[in-house]
Amino acid sequence: MPKDGTAIPLPKAVRVLSASQNEQEPPEARVGPVPEGDPHFHPYHHPAAGWGAAKSVTRFMTREGTLLDGPRAIMRMNHENTGFDCPGCAWPDDTKGLHLDICENGIKHVTWEMTRKRVDREFFAAHSVTELSGWSDFDLENQGRLTEPMVYDPDTDHYVPISWKHAFELVGRTLRELDSPHRASYYTSGRLGNEATFLYQLMARELGTNNLPDCSNMCHEASGRALTASLGTGKGTVDLKDWEATDALFILGVNAASNAPRMLTALAEAYHRGAQVVHINPLVEAAATRAIIPHDFTDMATFRSTRTSTLNLQPRIGGDMALVRGMAKAVLEQSATDPKALDQEFIDRHTSGFEEYRAVCEATPWEEIERQSGLGRDDILKVARVYREADRSIVSWCLGISQHEHGVDTVREIVNLLLLRGNLGREGAGPSPVRGHSNVQGNRTCGIDHRPADEFLERLAEVCDIRPPREHGLDTVGTIRAMHRGDVKVFIGMGGNFALAAPDTPYTFAALRKCDLTVQVSTKLNRSHLVHGRRALILPCLGRTEKDHQRKGIQSTSVEDSMSMVHLSIGMKRPASPHLLSEPAIIAGMARAALPDSATPWESYIEDYDRIRDTMAQVLDGFEDFNRRVRLPLGFRIKQPARELVFRTPSGRAEFSAAVLPDVVPAPGTLALGTMRSHDQWNTTIYSDNDRYRGIKNLRTLVFMNKDDMRERGLSEFDPVDITSTAKDGSNRHLNGFLAIPYDIPRGCAAGYMPEMNVLCALCDYSAQSDQPLMKHVKVTITRAA
Repeated sequence: MPKDGTAIPLPKAVRVLSASQNEQEPPEARVGPVPEGDPHFHPYHHPAAGWGAAKSVTRFMTREGTLLDGPRAIMRMNHENTGFDCPGCAWPDDTKGLHLDICENGIKHVTWEMTRKRVDREFFAAHSVTELSGWSDFDLENQGRLTEPMVYDPDTDHYVPISWKHAFELVGRTLRELDSPHRASYYTSGRLGNEATFLYQLMARELGTNNLPDCSNMCHEASGRALTASLGTGKGTVDLKDWEATDALFILGVNAASNAPRMLTALAEAYHRGAQVVHINPLVEAAATRAIIPHDFTDMATFRSTRTSTLNLQPRIGGDMALVRGMAKAVLEQSATDPKALDQEFIDRHTSGFEEYRAVCEATPWEEIERQSGLGRDDILKVARVYREADRSIVSWCLGISQHEHGVDTVREIVNLLLLRGNLGREGAGPSPVRGHSNVQGNRTCGIDHRPADEFLERLAEVCDIRPPREHGLDTVGTIRAMHRGDVKVFIGMGGNFALAAPDTPYTFAALRKCDLTVQVSTKLNRSHLVHGRRALILPCLGRTEKDHQRKGIQSTSVEDSMSMVHLSIGMKRPASPHLLSEPAIIAGMARAALPDSATPWESYIEDYDRIRDTMAQVLDGFEDFNRRVRLPLGFRIKQPARELVFRTPSGRAEFSAAVLPDVVPAPGTLALGTMRSHDQWNTTIYSDNDRYRGIKNLRTLVFMNKDDMRERGLSEFDPVDITSTAKDGSNRHLNGFLAIPYDIPRGCAAGYMPEMNVLCALCDYSAQSDQPLMKHVKVTITRAA
């Protein structure tokens, strides 16, 4: 066992499911590290970032042994075309040349990658897969960087070394022997660079399938579909300069202080210049109060904080659509006496469906809006007045909006609100989804899409001389189901930790174990390496911080941020092992082995990534003259037709939607539970059992509850509880022995951490609108533990 912790079984809990699924139990292992002491909860009332972040980063770098390399890396992170892009969130780089455009979680993410610890062949020889399956997920990743390719040996239950040549041959032979190309599925996490992304989708399509699930299927799929339906583009229309010019910011379902900490700078600056900053979230997160920006040395020296909001509203989980409908209804009612409340000229010239939308707003009673939103009419009118009095408004949102049954309708309702006052196509106005991972938006732009557009496939066929399939492929939910049925035999994961990130953990585990071959391209050991198929490969890759040496010299890759800026990333550190390959090189190696007669110049592409970009420039709309433009200061912004009021919709106009409000009020005795990250966490990577901004220490197996809901159930702080979710098909899933924490959250709502609570998220519970798992709106009952 690792020296810094022992494997402690999770509370029974994670192992108890519906009777039909008991044989699919995940291993008895913790997710986080061994707690350093007793659980502790004390509400957090301090500014976000500031000295708390600085202290946390220093402790973290000390633990990882990177006190020398860490600061050097920090000075190279997020610098225009001379450094590496932060592998954390997708917030845009500073437009003013700031040399410390960094954050606490970004530094932790980089330090975690730069650790001096190594997982080599001796490690795997000493520990069987069965043994490692009992380790915590923290301890698995905490062993350090993977150093060479490994293959699973079922006779010994150990991973053993394999050469790159033989690893590629195994992948290629297995793919060639499939009776259908649709028997394989190719997953992508948000860490993959654009060049690797393009090669990955090219390989899959040349092999004959559009089975290209990605992490977007679990996070912002609803946003893309909604924006495409409303505006003809799947992305937001604003950039960072718009954030700097707007009169009002509305932030919905976003925990910025943890998930996009560099946003704090924009929020503080907005408050300083007098803009209205409204946060709408069931929990009042730290970013919605005040902050000390670490690169503001005067504020750091004087402990002076800046407010980051002018108004906070706490709708019930799932109640955001009703709130936005109420704001629109108030604006429309005001227009009866004040014609300036609407931008009628914009509506007449650029939109379609306005009268239908006006009618549905008029037909929606205020009583129903209050009931569904969980907010009083006075609060709704207050936020509506902020919107109406602002000349330019931006609405920004994240997974708190998209991971719902009605996520598409909610995002379309946001667009409806913006259209009413012409908040589109002008400076300081528009929709602004916040993507969570550094290049998740670039993945979709560069071809990772199980439902590709015909125009894209036609250009790909013409430029790359292949015959891509036209039928839609499998997304994440579809892939898990197909693996479980035995229809998908090969699963290849480019980055991430699919086994833990996906919903319905035991079902997903069982699905992966039914594969003939699972391939994980990774930097560190994680749960997905232990939940594997009959044959399994671990293929270690370079990290974002490391130099990528190829025949034509050190290579750069490109990434796209959440506001459509594309820029270069260049590693600065010697690779953790001489046996690591870059992600493009690994993809090309698999492709050549699987497609030995392919005319695609795989080897030439890897010699010089400029050659990949030259091909991308011919295939991808908006990437013309790619190699020159990506080397400009800050790179370039992909053109957004809707930003120019060009709408690629059937009507050629921006489309109002007129959906009926969904019923999101929990049934008596039940609660709506949302899963979320802790602060000291990035996706499935857990840095500690602490959540500083929510006042939690030494605890992850918890559930946040409204104090009145706790009192109704006879619960006190830290009482153990049993949590049962009920899926659409009537099946139940259970977590036992979690601890109840009283928190400022609306009645009828609860929250807890993923991935521990992914067990409660049934695979059959996904949105009919977006096919996303409903990870923010799980129907649960909570009772005192038996």
